Amino acid sequence: MPVYKLTINGEQRELSVAADTPVLWVLRDHAHLVGTKYGCGIGQCGACTIHLDGVAMRSCSVPISAVGKQKITTIEGLSANGTHPVQEAWLEHDVAQCGYCQAGQIMNAAALLSDNPNPSDTEISAMMNGNICRCGTYTRIHTAIKTAAEKMS
Repeated sequence: MPVYKLTINGEQRELSVAADTPVLWVLRDHAHLVGTKYGCGIGQCGACTIHLDGVAMRSCSVPISAVGKQKITTIEGLSANGTHPVQEAWLEHDVAQCGYCQAGQIMNAAALLSDNPNPSDTEISAMMNGNICRCGTYTRIHTAIKTAAEKMS
C-alpha cells in the first residue's frame, strides 16, 4: 500500500492506506479522528464535510489519492478549544439536538464565512443546501451562521 504524507489539522502524518480509500475512513480508522461522521457514503448528506485547503468537501467521496499536498482540516482542527465563532454561535443558539450532523454543518458554515464574511440569507441557504439535519434545526443553523458572521466582522 502507498504511504501518504498528509497535513491533518496542522500536523504532518504518514499513513499507509489503499489509494482508493475515502478520506473519511482514513481520518476515522487510521488517523483516529472521529469527529467527521459517516452519513450516506455518497456525498449527499454533508455529515462528513471537511476542509481541503479551506474548501468544504464531502470526505466520503474523495479518495485519499486525490488529496495530494492539500491541507486537511477536520472539526477537531477548526479551533484548538472550540472557540471558532461558528462553534460559539452553535452553542449560543442551542443548534444541536442529536448532534450527528453538526460537525459537517459547522465545517460547511466555517468555509462559507471564510470565503464570504457577510453572506446574504440566500447565500447561506445555497451553501448549506445539502447538509441534512434529521432533527430539522435549519432555522437555528441559519441564525447561528448570521451570528457567527457578526462575531467575525
